[in-house]
Amino acid sequence: MTDSILSKAATMEIPINSNGDTRTAEEDSLEQDLQQVMVSGPNLNETSIVSGGYGGAAEGIIPTSSIKGPGIRFNPEYFDRRCGHTPKPDIRSNSRGITPSQSAASRIANQPGHYQAPSMHHSNSNPSMISEEATRGVAVEKFDSVKKWSINTYKCTKQMFSERFGRGMKTVDLELEAQIDVLRETKLKYECILRLAQALTNHFYNMVQTQQALGDTFADLSQKSPELQDEFGYNAETQKLLCKNGETLLGAINFFVSSINTMVNKTMEDTLMTIKMYENARLEYDAYRTDLEELSAGPRDAATIMRIETAQQQYQIHKDKYERLRSDVSIKLKFLEENKVKVMHKQLLLFHNAISAYFAGNQQQLEETLRQFNVKLKPPGSDKLSWLEEQ
Repeated sequence: MTDSILSKAATMEIPINSNGDTRTAEEDSLEQDLQQVMVSGPNLNETSIVSGGYGGAAEGIIPTSSIKGPGIRFNPEYFDRRCGHTPKPDIRSNSRGITPSQSAASRIANQPGHYQAPSMHHSNSNPSMISEEATRGVAVEKFDSVKKWSINTYKCTKQMFSERFGRGMKTVDLELEAQIDVLRETKLKYECILRLAQALTNHFYNMVQTQQALGDTFADLSQKSPELQDEFGYNAETQKLLCKNGETLLGAINFFVSSINTMVNKTMEDTLMTIKMYENARLEYDAYRTDLEELSAGPRDAATIMRIETAQQQYQIHKDKYERLRSDVSIKLKFLEENKVKVMHKQLLLFHNAISAYFAGNQQQLEETLRQFNVKLKPPGSDKLSWLEEQ
């Protein structure tokens, strides 16, 4: 009885699969673990794929990061303990047709628990990163420009108010300042001459047009009034002659006005623009000079010494700019004076000779004056557009 019970118990403890093979519980557990590995797969973010050449001797490790899965780690001691030192076929290798490799297994075992694979999206983010860096660089450059402009404006405004209220020191070149004042006064007087000459031109032009209309009227009446034909004819010829001489004089006056206009609104204005730049440079130079003097008079520590060095550099830069512009102003004033004397000598002589010849009735002398000064008269009606240009 006892033997039958023991034999039945022994028979119940032996598991039999569908093919009649007997397996232990440990083998079933090992197979379940391997199947779980096949289903879920290794975590390729934390491990590497072992690639062998289908039975070849060379293996390689390819790092990846795009496949997600639970992380596992090969433990040879656990594998040998579960298998009882009995090598079993690799289900993954058999399913893929790959021969197991002991060197690959050892590489897997030696891999660290957490491996950070290189990012596959780095190349895609390069253009955006470059554009962001370029935008950031432009913004920083604009900020620095605004910062420098603000500091410079503050210093210059402070210096200007200090000079206005008599608290700041101003750099003055007495000789140069006197020449600048003379130039400003001369420009005002020449502008007055220009306005009067333009007014004379307008009035004289209207007089010439009136003389021409009057001469045409006299000529018409001389044809319609036989009893006064000679008298109307004389007056018509006189008015036409005066009109012709008036047009010649008008050409001389226009040439005079054009030369004065160039002198005032171009040559003198260019020199005054340089003077304005010189005055701004002088103000900046005095502002940075005052700033350097205030820093030098204060306490000396590491931060203050660095600020003094920076202020010294800025002071030297603005000093060089001031001296360069002062030299430019001196040269332009000298050339302007020489050019003014030369141009005005010619223009005043032309104006005098033309006016004298016209009112003396010397038509030949008037024409000779214009030829002497290379004044070319426009033919009558040249200001009007031709019929082809009007189309």
